[in-house]
This record gives sequence, C-alpha cells and structure tokens, in this order.
Amino acid sequence: MELFDVYSLFDVTPVRAKGCTIWDSEGQEYLDLYGGHAVISVGHSHPDYVAALKNQLDNIGFYSNSVKNPLQVELAHKIGELSGYEDYTLFLDNSGAESNENALKVASFHTGKDRIVAFHRSFHGRTSGAVAVTDNPKIVSPFNANHKVTFCNLNDAGAVENELKKGDVAGVIIEGIQGCGGIHIPDDGFMKTLESLCHKYGALLILDEVQSGYGRTGHFFAHQWADIKPDVITMGKGIANGFPCGGILIAPHIQAVKGMLGTTFGGNYLAMAAAIAVADIFKKENLVQNAYEVGGYLKASIPDSPLIKEVRGRGLMIGIEFNCPIADIRRKLLFEKHIFTGVAGSNMIRLLAPLCLTKADVDTFIKSFKEVLG
Repeated sequence: MELFDVYSLFDVTPVRAKGCTIWDSEGQEYLDLYGGHAVISVGHSHPDYVAALKNQLDNIGFYSNSVKNPLQVELAHKIGELSGYEDYTLFLDNSGAESNENALKVASFHTGKDRIVAFHRSFHGRTSGAVAVTDNPKIVSPFNANHKVTFCNLNDAGAVENELKKGDVAGVIIEGIQGCGGIHIPDDGFMKTLESLCHKYGALLILDEVQSGYGRTGHFFAHQWADIKPDVITMGKGIANGFPCGGILIAPHIQAVKGMLGTTFGGNYLAMAAAIAVADIFKKENLVQNAYEVGGYLKASIPDSPLIKEVRGRGLMIGIEFNCPIADIRRKLLFEKHIFTGVAGSNMIRLLAPLCLTKADVDTFIKSFKEVLG
C-alpha cells in the first residue's frame, strides 16, 4: 500500500528535535521558525512535557468520556487562569478544525438559526462545516458547499450588520489574526463593533484562536488586544505542543445540554497530560511575555529590502509579504541556511516559531535572511 499523495513534501526527514532546533536523518541541524504550523508552543521535546507523557502512559493511556477524568477538570482550571476566562466552560476535542465545527454547532443550537457569517481570506479547517466557512474554493467540495455561509470583507462592519439584520445568522466566525490568508489583523475597533452587533442581533461571536491563540501574539488570545469577550473561543495547535488536542471555551450564558456535543478521543488522558504540562510550562517560563518581547525584536529586525512589500503580525505570528514569489527564497532558507519557515499564498514567508524562541535565534535567522535576499 502507498500513501494517498496529497502533500507536496520537502526532501527532509526530521528525526530529533529540542527547543527550536531540529535534526534530520543526515545529522543536519535546522532552526525551526515554523513550529509545524504553529503547533510547537513550548519547544520541541521539553523535558517536563516528555516526562508528563511518559508518566501518564505508565498509568492509563485511554478510557472513554463515560467516566470521570480529573485531568480534564485540572486543565480547565489552568486554561481559565492563563486566559482570564475563569467563568467560561471548556469542551475538549481533538483538533482546531473539530473545535471550529463544534463552535458552529453550539451557535446553531443556542440560537436556533442556520446561517454563518465568515470573512474573505479565512481559514478554519477541513472538516465539513469548518471548510465551508473557509474562503478557499480549491478545498471546498460540492458536499461542503451546501452549508449556509456568507462571506464579508474583513473590517467591513456595515456588510456584517446587513447580514445580521436578516435574522437567520447563528454566528459570526473570525480569526484572531488571519493566518493562512496572509497574517491580516482585524482592526480593534472592528472587533469591538462585531461584539456589539452580535449582541444586538442575537448571534454568537466565535473567535477562531486555533493559530493565533495560546500566547502566540503576546496575549493569551489575539482578540484580547481588542479588549472583547467572544461567546465561543476555539483552540488547537499549541494547546498540547504536538499531541492531538483541541477545545472550545464557552461563555456562561450558553447552557450545556446532555448529548449536544460529544467525542471519543477528546480529553483523553495522554492529551490532558500533554496539555497540562504545556500550561505549567507557559506559567513557569513566562512564554506569553517571551512571545511578545522576542516577536517584537524579530519584527523590528527584518531588514528593509526592495523585495519586501510589508511586514505584518503580532508577537511570534509574523508574515513577510514580498513583491515577488517566495518559493526560491524559502527553498534557499531551508536547504542552504537550514531554517524552517512557512508560507501564506505565493508571496509571503510566514514565521510561527515556538514561543521559547530567543533573541540569539532571531539574530541567526536575520543574518541568513539578509544573505538570501542578497
């Protein structure tokens, strides 16, 4: 049997990693400025993280959600403390896409409505509802396209209100910062208006913080830069540093009903051990503040170049938009300078480093980056 060939792969085989460093099967060392799509939050192979998973596996690895799991309660308390959302409730699942799927379902259950407002250049995942609210026709199958979704331009409050006035919108879903769409930051004023409009017209405001959350921007969630409180907040990626895990935070005015949500693997013992270790490391090592400080240093260090159109982002979620395609630049960074980076579209280098990145790591990247730019 062969693999279903849907990924374009670089000829690199990672076999070991530590902090922000990766080693491949040939012994070559790389600086990781992408964190596997923003998944690596506390750094690769953090000793506390590794110990927590090993210890949990020695006890119990899995049982279903039909029995009590105190680790889930412990994680809820820790996320509440880290995020400032102690009065919200937590539902645990397995991924960012599943989190968005569940958030959309909660909005529809709560309001009794069936249409969603989303935004152009959005990306919310690849499950049925999540891909339907993603503005990328290439990944939306005819089956996915049957959901009731209306796309508005980012920061266009008038367009959103026109849709909400129609009375059938269950929720508005927006990324804290658009990631795959090109590191576009919603205006703080627009976010405040969205919050008010959703309250006015009885729709839920859903903040997709799968990529932009978990400390990446220098606040625990990116929407906290705008000082708003959404009805539902979705999480994934950095929550468990690579172990599959996700979840949604749900505002106290939304009531749970037995059976409205469910999952087989969500909140399992190993995922909880991983996520609790991550939460503890966040607090012990002050990683949110580090993301703010080192991210600011990185953004300020990016050189002026006629090739670069704009640099956008907050904390360690940074996009470098070029006036030209970046495939060759990214390839040189990987194969000549041995630095992992990401992309958004064909003209943007996207940097989503582990939150333990240091200023010395930034200096290494900037030196190589300048050499590649020439």
